[in-house]
Amino acid sequence: MFARFALVLFASLASFSTALPGQSQVAFTNNVRLPGDSWGWKDCGKPGDAVHINSISVSPDPPKIGANLTVAVDFDAIERIEDGATADVLVKAGRIKLLERKFDLCEEARNANASVTCPVEPGSYSIVQTVALPKEVPKLKYIIDVKGYTKDEDDMVCVELTVQFRPFFQLWE
Repeated sequence: MFARFALVLFASLASFSTALPGQSQVAFTNNVRLPGDSWGWKDCGKPGDAVHINSISVSPDPPKIGANLTVAVDFDAIERIEDGATADVLVKAGRIKLLERKFDLCEEARNANASVTCPVEPGSYSIVQTVALPKEVPKLKYIIDVKGYTKDEDDMVCVELTVQFRPFFQLWE
């Protein structure tokens, strides 16, 4: 299930697919955003959420348009996650909404033949998935907000991901 969640973070910009892993990996831990980096993530969840994300890493780093991107997510499931868990995904370029969609996380995991599928028992997990970023992705700064909910619609996880596909010298807001 969370393999697909990892893909939702980046694949909102691309079609879901599989491929070979990339090169080096650099991990960003909770709420880390380094100046000049082309991507970062922030945990916007609450202490009582059903899932806590420990780290997200991508390979290659920085992500490259037209290349395969491998996303690795380490997380702890605090509560059992069952069929019916969803994620609301909002992708923006500036103030322009590019995508607003609800994903059935368990269904997405089954369709992707993910290594973690529902039900997800409490415990620690590491998931690695690969997505192809198409050549047609515009070179813009994207903000991807993901809010996950349990089958009972309780808060499960919240992540804000920023991906910037533009030259370093254009990093101003």
